[in-house]
Amino acid sequence: MHLRNLTLSHYRNYESMSLSFDGQIQLFIGNNAQGKTNVLESIYLLAMAKSHRTSKDKELISWNADYATVRSDIERRYGSVRLEIQLTSKGKRAKINGLEQQKLSEFVGALNVVMFAPEDLAIVKGAPAQRRRFIDMEIGQVSRTYLHYLSNYNKVLQQKNQLLKDMIIKKNISADMLSIWNTQLADLAVKLLQKRFEYIGKLEAWAKSIHAGITDGKEELTLHYENTTPVTAEMNPQQAADTLHTAYEEMLEREKQRGSTLIGPHRDDFSLRINGIDVQTFGSQGQQRTAALSLKLAEIELIKEEVGEYPVLLLDDVLSELDEHRQTLLLETIQDKVQTFVSSTGVEGLKHQVLQQAARHYVREGKIS
Repeated sequence: MHLRNLTLSHYRNYESMSLSFDGQIQLFIGNNAQGKTNVLESIYLLAMAKSHRTSKDKELISWNADYATVRSDIERRYGSVRLEIQLTSKGKRAKINGLEQQKLSEFVGALNVVMFAPEDLAIVKGAPAQRRRFIDMEIGQVSRTYLHYLSNYNKVLQQKNQLLKDMIIKKNISADMLSIWNTQLADLAVKLLQKRFEYIGKLEAWAKSIHAGITDGKEELTLHYENTTPVTAEMNPQQAADTLHTAYEEMLEREKQRGSTLIGPHRDDFSLRINGIDVQTFGSQGQQRTAALSLKLAEIELIKEEVGEYPVLLLDDVLSELDEHRQTLLLETIQDKVQTFVSSTGVEGLKHQVLQQAARHYVREGKIS
């Protein structure tokens, strides 16, 4: 897939901006806080219907403006599609070819992206919530039903947690409703877990191969889903649901004491291991960076496998974080295959031939030349 153009109106520090893109590599150069990342963020917004930097949409709207608009024409293997998102104080409006989508989950997936930024190292060494977000966003790009199930799961989870909190304050509240919420949670959790098991397996296959290539076969990278429930990938849906019901019942007293649901996909994690050793705890910084790079390159190939074409790659000031070997491997992997948007404060350290051929855009105070 390929972005032909990008138009921003009242988006962050861009009052009005319109660009057309020729060539596979688009390089945005400028000092910090000038608007480079805002451009990449706007493309991410068109893919995910949310920012990778903030959960508050009002932060994306220019100061003193009532709305912000992001629009782009995308070339896909089945033809051209126009995507548009408008942000207001009342929420988002997302359109595909001029038709407003009733649910954002129907919009997500029209454009596929892989974002790689310095903070993505947190996927390897950060908190479990960051890895859960990674899984949910990436599966959501290729499975709209997953987003639907995830949204419903979070709604039911919120209802159950509220009941558990109320039971702490009001001791005489009946626990009968807990059984109803647990039944609904179990059904939705099984659907989420099945997708996660499948995705982690496919991602591991790609990441293991890529990582072996980076390390000349000296390191084996494996991914391990850290499940808070006894559900396994081998169980059928009914077995998994029954197992979850039993687990919920066993956790009932602890959950009533804590006022929160203690097991389920919202508390799961996954770990990365090199030669059997946990990278987060025992890996060197170099191993952590290589594992993160392998994971991102695996994402690119997995999306290609799932949707039939390569996603758009967004490299937000990340090349300066990679040594020459890793930088070369990344750029040679994407060369002539993946449309890539790169942000950087300068070109001094970007000597690779791929970048020398890039279209250059100079960014200063929300203006691009």
